[in-house]
Amino acid sequence: MELMADNNPGPKKQWASAEKMIMLGIALPAATFAGWILGGLLDRHFHTDWMSIAGLIFGTVAGFTQFIVGALRAMKSGE
Repeated sequence: MELMADNNPGPKKQWASAEKMIMLGIALPAATFAGWILGGLLDRHFHTDWMSIAGLIFGTVAGFTQFIVGALRAMKSGE
């Protein structure tokens, strides 16, 4: 006798899917904030005024990249 596959995922799988979606929502602001802080520290160290803006832009690009990669993975796995 063959068992039929259950289409209802278990609670652990649902929590894992929710965690992945939460990670997508946190990745962009966290990367942007980290880039801004690191740029500000470099500004203070090198006595410049432009590195915080460059860090902000770099962090935003890194956050969007992480967001897009994560979203594509989620779409590919069907979550």
